[in-house]
Amino acid sequence: MSKDICVVAIAEANPGREPDVAAAIRACVGPTRREPGCLLYNPHKDLDQHSRFVFVERWKSRAALNEHLTTPHFLAMAKEFETLLAAPLKVLILEELS
Repeated sequence: MSKDICVVAIAEANPGREPDVAAAIRACVGPTRREPGCLLYNPHKDLDQHSRFVFVERWKSRAALNEHLTTPHFLAMAKEFETLLAAPLKVLILEELS
């Protein structure tokens, strides 16, 4: 039986591109939350570092996350990020300590 996984992803927008990054993220939220393997998908904007966006996610399994990475809505967001982000998306894939 696979365990739930947690994902924390950090996106750093290029200066002045924060509204575009936020729009790209918002377009991905609804479809992602409807994916069968998605348990939680909450993007946030950092209050102290306005160019930083942080995703907090929970997936039923690593396979569910991998499936998410192939969806049209994720791929569209990733394509937009290519020109909007100052650095590649930083992704942490976590398992809860028991």
